[in-house]
Amino acid sequence: MLARCSGAALRGLEAVEVSVEVDIAPGLPGLQLVGLPDAAVQEARERVRAAIRNSGLKVPLTRVVVSLAPADLRKAGPSFDLPIALGLLVASGQLAPEQIQGIWSAAELGLDGSLRPIRGVLALAMAARAADARGLVVPAANAAEAALVEGLPVWGARDLAEVMAVLQDPALVPRAAAACIQAPCGGGPDLVDVRGQPHGRRALEIAAAGGHHLLLVGAAGSGKTMLARRLPGLLPPLEPLESLELTRLHSVAGLLLDGGNLISQRPFRSPHHSCSGAALIGGGTIPMPGEVSLAHHGVLFLDELAEFRRDVLDQLRQPLEEGDVLISRTRQRCRFPCRITLVAATNPCPCGRYGESDGSCSCGESLRRRYWSRLSGPLLDRLDLQVVMRRPPARELADGIVRSRPRSAADAQGAVRALPESSQVVAARVRQARARMAARNPGGGCNAQIAAEALAEVLCLEEPGRQLWERAMEQRRLSARGGMRLLRVARTIADLAGEPEVGAGAIAEALTFRSFDLVGAEVT
Repeated sequence: MLARCSGAALRGLEAVEVSVEVDIAPGLPGLQLVGLPDAAVQEARERVRAAIRNSGLKVPLTRVVVSLAPADLRKAGPSFDLPIALGLLVASGQLAPEQIQGIWSAAELGLDGSLRPIRGVLALAMAARAADARGLVVPAANAAEAALVEGLPVWGARDLAEVMAVLQDPALVPRAAAACIQAPCGGGPDLVDVRGQPHGRRALEIAAAGGHHLLLVGAAGSGKTMLARRLPGLLPPLEPLESLELTRLHSVAGLLLDGGNLISQRPFRSPHHSCSGAALIGGGTIPMPGEVSLAHHGVLFLDELAEFRRDVLDQLRQPLEEGDVLISRTRQRCRFPCRITLVAATNPCPCGRYGESDGSCSCGESLRRRYWSRLSGPLLDRLDLQVVMRRPPARELADGIVRSRPRSAADAQGAVRALPESSQVVAARVRQARARMAARNPGGGCNAQIAAEALAEVLCLEEPGRQLWERAMEQRRLSARGGMRLLRVARTIADLAGEPEVGAGAIAEALTFRSFDLVGAEVT
């Protein structure tokens, strides 16, 4: 007897319907899988038979052939355990064919018949709804995640016996409820804790408002990491569609936590400098998202930038420019989004003390140039904001650590005025600037995403600003890309100030954030 049921295979961020066909025919007992299954799918033979037997059901003692169609699509992972088991039960007469018609299913089976959670359920649920499926059966641990997709009946089950109950009479089994949409929680790192570094704080505000990439160069202990970790607190809250896209991406990567709740916080990813190109960009035999995609709609922080392998860093060029990663393999091509704000931090030299007032750097010029040669010119060209940071003086640090009692009310007011701005105050300016960008820019994106052909329409460059920009292009030998990025940063500075036109002041300030236009430039 022949039986058919539906499952799905992940291909990048998308799920592709897979028809699971089970045929029982006379012959020696055994179960054969065809249709490009990987090792995890091949091992389903033993898991499925044990799960059916330990659930009190009958395993047919005859020849069984299971085909996963389309045959040219590689199938990976244990999510096909449940569709194979259901097809086997229908083919052996223990389930009626109409009971699984139009029902999609996905789960890993334990030997006792329990259903274990799998990755990529949100993408699977979206594909099921697009295919007008009658319903979706998943493990109870994945049910809330799948129920985020509106218009699709979802049932969660703890074991194979509960799956049988759902299929035999779906009306008697309650459907899964969608996971809670949690409001972003506060209490993250605050800018008020950062003492000194006015140039770095300003660069962070511009990066948050315009979505510009940022490079922080300074000695150890100058506050590079401290600043970078406060960038997510300046960014606007995630939009519903952004939150759903980010949740699906983390689900495909198997990193979705909190019972499948929608991700409400912008991600902050900080990979170690020893990571490989596949870990940073994505890849593998079955393509998976890398750190640059897991930071989508958030911040990717690369600390000790010059310690990364040069070939790994150069792979960032196209993703930073286009906002997505295309991974090509022999049998498939997958595209992962990576619309990020990159923050990179590095020391000025191997010892980290070059440029200090005490002259304690022990690195020679050749060693410093070799250190900076790990960063290619085209990569530096894509970093819109380049800031040199110094260690703050002890007096500024003491203002945040040593709290002395004010001798008068005037002293107390002066102490309050001396406190740096909090993340909440800066984030309010960022939201206002982004609102201006959304009303003006094509597609409503931030300034860093403006296409070159649309830049002239939104720039509104005054004549003095144009002349200053032209002189900077010639004197600093900026590339066309670097010049366009300079204009985008100036547009963001004008938006933060609420100015409709970009004047010479905005161009001049933008130029203060171009410290390393030439490869191997000295830190001064």
